[in-house]
Amino acid sequence: MPGMGWEPGLVFADLTPEEMVQVVRYLQHSLGVPLVDASQANPSDNCIYYVDVQLPTKAEALGFLDRGGRRPPRQALAVVYFGNQPDPNVTEYVVGPLPKPTTHQDITVQKYGGKLPYHRRPVLGKEYEQIAGYLRRTAFPTALTFLNRVFDYDGTNLAALTSAPRGFQSGDRNTWFALFHNVSGYFLHPVGLEVLVDHSSLNVSQWQVRKVFYNGQYYEDLVQLESEFQQGRVKVDPVTRAPPDGGFSSMQPRAPPRAPFPLQYEPHGPRYSVRNNQVVSWVWSFAFGVNVNTGIRLFDIRFKGERIVYEISVQDAMSVYGSNCPGGMSTRYMDGSFGIGRFTYPLVRGVDCPYSATYVDTHYLVETETPEMHKNSICIFEQNSGSPLRRHYSNLQSLYYGGLTNSALVLRSIATLGNYDYVWDFIFYQNGAIEAKVQATGYMTSSFLYGDGLDYGNRVGDRTLGTVHTHSINYKVDLDVGGVNNTVVAHDMAFESVQAPWSPEHQIQRPRLTKAVLDTEDKAAFRLHSNMPRYIYFAANGENKWGHQRGYRIQIVSFAGKHLPETSLMERAISWGRYKLAVTKRKEEEPTSSSIYNQNDPWTPTVAFADFINNETIVNEDLVAWITTGFLHIPHAEDIPNTVTVGNGVSIFLRPYNYYDIDPSIYSPDGVFFTSEQDSSVCEVNHIACLSKSASCLPILPPFTYDGFQNLTRL
Repeated sequence: MPGMGWEPGLVFADLTPEEMVQVVRYLQHSLGVPLVDASQANPSDNCIYYVDVQLPTKAEALGFLDRGGRRPPRQALAVVYFGNQPDPNVTEYVVGPLPKPTTHQDITVQKYGGKLPYHRRPVLGKEYEQIAGYLRRTAFPTALTFLNRVFDYDGTNLAALTSAPRGFQSGDRNTWFALFHNVSGYFLHPVGLEVLVDHSSLNVSQWQVRKVFYNGQYYEDLVQLESEFQQGRVKVDPVTRAPPDGGFSSMQPRAPPRAPFPLQYEPHGPRYSVRNNQVVSWVWSFAFGVNVNTGIRLFDIRFKGERIVYEISVQDAMSVYGSNCPGGMSTRYMDGSFGIGRFTYPLVRGVDCPYSATYVDTHYLVETETPEMHKNSICIFEQNSGSPLRRHYSNLQSLYYGGLTNSALVLRSIATLGNYDYVWDFIFYQNGAIEAKVQATGYMTSSFLYGDGLDYGNRVGDRTLGTVHTHSINYKVDLDVGGVNNTVVAHDMAFESVQAPWSPEHQIQRPRLTKAVLDTEDKAAFRLHSNMPRYIYFAANGENKWGHQRGYRIQIVSFAGKHLPETSLMERAISWGRYKLAVTKRKEEEPTSSSIYNQNDPWTPTVAFADFINNETIVNEDLVAWITTGFLHIPHAEDIPNTVTVGNGVSIFLRPYNYYDIDPSIYSPDGVFFTSEQDSSVCEVNHIACLSKSASCLPILPPFTYDGFQNLTRL
């Protein structure tokens, strides 16, 4: 199989559980301060938030991969919360060399230009537990009459859902928690009560309720709500208590199973290989990994042995909600801060992926001192789309048929972030094209329906408002087309009016090609809903046989909603969402378009992508494309109980554009061709005719197992 061998891809490999353990042990002995296991840590403690791989620089990696240089030292990134000191902060360390580290370097100031204030830290699971305990033991007892009479509250039958960000200015840690009936699919069962909790103090005993909302009215605290309720001044709209299975929110099938659904299988086994973090097929090879925060990322993607992409990775996924309830109207989720990678859970054979796919485990060390394994959380498979990649039936002049089935290599993971499930696909086609696709499913979240609620969504239950929201996803694509240095070129069309040469008294409107080199970052930054040339490609220095610059085109499939107005004080934290495409000069000091610290302090963003675009020249440089795709979701009745993936998928394509001299899929062994003069039922003429013999046996399927409910990490 062409492409690189097994060992080089390990330069991009995730940490092994053994390496994670060694890093934790080293930090425990070397930092000189007590470290509490993050699963039990108070805000005033020191703890290790997570440990992940620290990737080498691109120069180091390519020196090793392409020029026979030494293998870069293997290192880890450790993020540590220091709450137990006079100046609490978050510190990032590079720890190495692995597998037995001996040094650690504080890279925080170098990476971010200053220290990381403690209030920017992502909320730990333990902090959410403590907030729930505060509400249950301290806050709710001050309004028991109201809670008992209105919700039949018993201490367990209400569930809280966090909003974010948490306030209006840097330093705030005030979170609206919306209350729901604690049943299956609770996201669809709001009860109308929301509580604003100030948990900024590192002393849990000083946390307070700052505001309460119920059924359209605001109260200073639960004490006031209780008092006014007892005086008969609270308008109560009772909500029927949902059954434990959620009733209309239950995902239990409403019909019994019948005949098995269609299955896909490989008659002679997989036509690809997976070893460690490397996938190799007859034309494609790439290395893969899972970042704790952002999920799947791919490196060194090669087609027929030639590198096309150095890196393609998810940067962040964002949702902006509308509502007339406080929790909903203030929500701007930045999912990378919660952890797209860490919430990538085991996949279900035959539903999440083809039954016979190859499944790979992932390992994480987040909010604990011991690694966790998510079994079968990545799948790799070759998918027959059931339609041709290309075909032609000729009934003019010569009579023949030629075609090629559209079989593509797919790598998939699915992340569950609270209510939503994101299906992440990277798809590799036989013509040299790559697709990065995301589909949204899972539960919508909802608000309590009252007043002018229908201005913010559709009614989907008795008192349930499906609230309008956007989904935006940002990708980093480091294309290396025919080498590291590229230029951005735009092609499009324009109509021109000319006299018909054979009949000058008549006009012809003909399309002609327009061409432009986008030579600066400003010219290559396209606002989300602006007009953009339809063909934008990374051009190599070399030419194909026909004298054209070899290139790879970027094509975006998106129906994004509007971006948050730039007048918003938090917009700079998500300023990557301003652009459908922005191309910048690649810099090691600009590795990501977002940061996990932006969610809880978007007013002073740790990373502001807009600053990357500063009109630098991008001709014949190492370039990165930052691509935003997304969709507007106005929930409706058919989103109950779950949003379906159909119509809720968006993607980006990387397609060869004069990179080759001919469509490379013509060399695929899957191609079919026969003429009217040939017997198409003969195997030697048409290999598909042999399928009744070569692929007629039923596959031996492995037994069904599922490990998704073991060692759960809860959001």
